Amino acid sequence: MSHAHSFEFEIDDDSITDLRTRLAATRWPDELPDVGWDYGMPRRVLRDLCSAWAEHDIDAFVDRCNRWPQVRGTFEVGVGGVQVHAIHARSPHPQARPLVLVHGWPGSVVEFFDVIEPLTNPPDPADAFHVIVPSLPGYGFSGVTTTRGVDVDVIADVLDALIADLGYEQYLVFGGDWGSIIGITLAERHPQHVRAFHQTMVRVPVPAKEIREAILTDMDRANLDRARQSTATGTGYQAIQSTKPQSLAYGLFDSPAGMAAWIGEKFHAWTDRSGPLADAPFGAVPLERLLDNLSVYWFTGTIGSSMRLYYEEIGGSGRAQPRSTNVPYGHTQYPAEIFATPRGFLELALNLEYYAVQPRGGHFPSLEVPELFVPDIRARFRAYL
Repeated sequence: MSHAHSFEFEIDDDSITDLRTRLAATRWPDELPDVGWDYGMPRRVLRDLCSAWAEHDIDAFVDRCNRWPQVRGTFEVGVGGVQVHAIHARSPHPQARPLVLVHGWPGSVVEFFDVIEPLTNPPDPADAFHVIVPSLPGYGFSGVTTTRGVDVDVIADVLDALIADLGYEQYLVFGGDWGSIIGITLAERHPQHVRAFHQTMVRVPVPAKEIREAILTDMDRANLDRARQSTATGTGYQAIQSTKPQSLAYGLFDSPAGMAAWIGEKFHAWTDRSGPLADAPFGAVPLERLLDNLSVYWFTGTIGSSMRLYYEEIGGSGRAQPRSTNVPYGHTQYPAEIFATPRGFLELALNLEYYAVQPRGGHFPSLEVPELFVPDIRARFRAYL
């Protein structure tokens, strides 16, 4: 097993010029009039997003990426050596607990830029964490994967090896999207290391009909109906990425506008756009953070390898298989999350010890509502001193 070494992200001027040249040379396809988002991202929204990206301060973006110490290393697991990167932000408080924050697709470590500081250095030192934010293998600063078979089990093993290499014998985990599945897999495969974990989206086995009907609330039924609609109309991306990701990768890797549309459409569909945010295409996600996220994928060249995780884990089956563990589990439900698992299902399937419902937020809560996300994480893990 190798060790992780210090890492710093750099972008050369030629790469920045190339991005802006490609954005300026975009060929814009036709679109039907007055159809909104029904067919995908409207051209006017993408034009505005690409114009903003062309003016994005890349030097400031690089500085944000390098604000905290980072490491990167290659660890031997079942498929051979797998490279992984992580931000490692140690708290100034010695009693701080190690907390691993795991992103998903189409996210990156950028999801947690605005919550690292309040988690590492809170007003009350009892709430302090040493924060580890890995880039999933194949994503962002971890670089592309170089072998097949890098699935959720492999990623969990690589992350556990990285965390041990950083000097932590036990740790806490938060995950959203793929990070939820990886979090529960860490708890399943490495229960001696994971003290407790927390998620915002999870799939568990569906109880038998007679049990299900007895425990579902009216809100649960409404959420399940919304999830069925989302599955019917919003999972085409998953069907492609879990079957023929390489064919899609050519267009997204070559065209920044194409990649921005593919990723940006998900930020539109999966964020909370209720109330005053109804006309905001990406909800409460700051435009700077969305551009940072796009820039991570573009400048690291990892859009293709990031999509391969769908092939490795799902492979056309339609969804990843539910996992199980007795490690203490916590769940927070945000109202615009794309799939809200009923609390009764969680209580039957997992060792649920913490449950919260938030008034705002969606699939990317640390980006959308950091002011809710941070106190929730503190409350969830306060017992683990």
